Amino acid sequence: MTKTTLICGSLAFDKIMQYNGRFGETLLADQLHKVNVSFLVPTLRTEYGGCSANIAYNLKMLGGEPLIMATIGQDGGEYLERFETMGISTRGIRKIAHSYTAQCFVTADLDNNQINAFHPGAMQFSHENNVSEQGALRIAIIAPDGRDGMIKHAKDCAEQNVPFMFDPGQQLPMFSGDELIAFINEASYVTANDYEFEMLMSRTGLTLPDIAERLEALIITRGEKGSEIYVKGERHAIPCVQAEQIVDPTGCGDAYRAGLLFGIVNGYDWPTTGKLASLMGAIKIAHQGGQNHVITAEQIADRFEVEFGYRY
Repeated sequence: MTKTTLICGSLAFDKIMQYNGRFGETLLADQLHKVNVSFLVPTLRTEYGGCSANIAYNLKMLGGEPLIMATIGQDGGEYLERFETMGISTRGIRKIAHSYTAQCFVTADLDNNQINAFHPGAMQFSHENNVSEQGALRIAIIAPDGRDGMIKHAKDCAEQNVPFMFDPGQQLPMFSGDELIAFINEASYVTANDYEFEMLMSRTGLTLPDIAERLEALIITRGEKGSEIYVKGERHAIPCVQAEQIVDPTGCGDAYRAGLLFGIVNGYDWPTTGKLASLMGAIKIAHQGGQNHVITAEQIADRFEVEFGYRY
């Protein structure tokens, strides 16, 4: 049986800028109705980002078989080359020649306050991709992407009997209660952080048991408090793995999801799957950016054994 994991989600470049001052000293509270300011940013770095790429990056390190289905812009050549260097197939990535790759522009001040601007670019055309064109699949994940694309790809998976994980993330507010219920009914798994899950319940009018009983598993992450996995009326409490250092939370959720997907594909029990996901998040948070941590599958297994006393 194939172990290919289809990863539907955004591809993006993150432009990170550092302002060596404080926004509060420049932005006047009584003048916010007519803002015209400029911040000198001496440092600028570009990070590879996007949910689909972050998940695929981590899944590949685990030894999985990720297949990204996403859209990239006219400026995405170097990203495609990066995937090929890592051995990640690019056949499911559609190039949108008249658009730029999605980009997030982040300016942070000395207090780590941020002013962000996000250009969706090619992500807005994700609905042009078709699950049916991607070959045999073991599982899929619908991660944050263009709104129309997320709806279409969930329906595609349901129609083709491909089990999928619904991961609405920051796109959750884009959907109505009825649309979110449709996602839940089509999905095999739903994963969200605690804030997102509260919003999911509020929008749908469903309780945690209501949602969990419609799924094979419901996964809720709670930051430093660990995570919870609800399966067939049981609750599995997953501990938070202590990170070597806390550097940057960007992409930690994606690393966690890669662990979930790897565990599901390989038939691990849910406590083991959750612990592996937790470990992947801890490995990621010790590094800047979403795709700068480098570790082998063997090293991950070794660290898992150290943390939990057995080998998966």
